[in-house]
Amino acid sequence: MSAIRIVRGEYRGNKIHNTEFMLVSGFQTGARGSYVTVQNSGHFPKCPDTIRIRVDNIQDIQYTSGMTETVTPTIPAPVSQAESDEQAMDRIRERFDILHEMTKATVSGDIRAMIVSGPPGVGKSFGVEQEIDKATMFDKLAGKRLRAEVVKGSATPIGLYQTLYKYSDANCVVVFDDCDSILLDDVALNLLKGALDSGKKRKISWLSESSSLRREGIPDSFEFKGSAIFITNLKFDKMKSQKLRDHLDALQSRCHYLDLTLDTMRDKILRIRQIARDGVLFADYDFEECVQDEIIDFMNTNQNRLREMSLRMAIKIADLRKMSVMNWKRLAETTCMKSA
Repeated sequence: MSAIRIVRGEYRGNKIHNTEFMLVSGFQTGARGSYVTVQNSGHFPKCPDTIRIRVDNIQDIQYTSGMTETVTPTIPAPVSQAESDEQAMDRIRERFDILHEMTKATVSGDIRAMIVSGPPGVGKSFGVEQEIDKATMFDKLAGKRLRAEVVKGSATPIGLYQTLYKYSDANCVVVFDDCDSILLDDVALNLLKGALDSGKKRKISWLSESSSLRREGIPDSFEFKGSAIFITNLKFDKMKSQKLRDHLDALQSRCHYLDLTLDTMRDKILRIRQIARDGVLFADYDFEECVQDEIIDFMNTNQNRLREMSLRMAIKIADLRKMSVMNWKRLAETTCMKSA
């Protein structure tokens, strides 16, 4: 049996760096990305004896023993139905088209609640915020109270209650973006369940004494008739905590759940390439297509060293390319990459 070193990998959310295992089955690529199968040997207590460790590519593994110079690791040849880059970009584009369509339906009130899940920096919020801006355009021009709002960051339970009341009318929409702290508070979570419920009548209550609610004239219960979108970086089916999983399952059952399926590093890179090809990503830079490809190829080559793989990172590197044609790669290595 061969020994193998995982240079970079992941198992059930646990990062693995330069760790040796006994190999069971070599590098393979499946529907959820690439992996190797190894013996656990006590590395992860209470887990199976044989585990699959996810890796981004074959450079993330090294064979350390049991292989001779005349033997090379077996890498399965791509099967005919393997997804090409173009097919993957079409799949990703379709998911974001669905997000756009579902957001419009939520703004119009045809859909009352939606959860959007996907990794940070891939443009989840962008399309949603565009629709919210359209929905509030005439409100802004007329100086009226806006019928929609995007709430970002941490939210306390009472703050959540106040926001839901503010946008409780039938034509209102509230978007919670990167408010994952709500999921960790039982009171806030129950309020969110009430807002996202698919029942005909969604009654939300605040049973504790609150001077701030009295001061603002907010009742201790009301019917939420508006629409809500919850945007999160969490993948609901990957959570370790059974208690949290139960809560998330309850949320999923109450509303539409859209997973953008950007599960691998390859998907993220292709998403960046797709946005660039659509003429959106580098629209403000007046770059020729070859320059855009050069930036994305640089990100692909250095995918394991960049601090993150995201649209934001592509913009950062584009800024450096615009600033210094000759020295941008060195600048990117210094400012955008993790220390060796």
